[in-house]
Amino acid sequence: MIKKAKEVATHEKDTGSSEVQIALLTEKIDSLSKHVKQFKKDKHSSVGLLKAVNRRKKLLDYLKKYKIDSYKNVLTKLNLRK
Repeated sequence: MIKKAKEVATHEKDTGSSEVQIALLTEKIDSLSKHVKQFKKDKHSSVGLLKAVNRRKKLLDYLKKYKIDSYKNVLTKLNLRK
């Protein structure tokens, strides 16, 4: 598992919680952003980037609604929403 995902995990074997999914999507978004900047005509990757961003947004909205302290923790550890 990625280092940032381990930081936000609720327990040692946590792989599917919203917090971990957000961390993994953040890594994917970062790598896809670099790729799309380099290859501007790659429309398939830009669609994948948009899907990942929208999925992360939905997961963040869920955390904000139901687990506000976990939401704030994820934002600070992953440096989102400055």
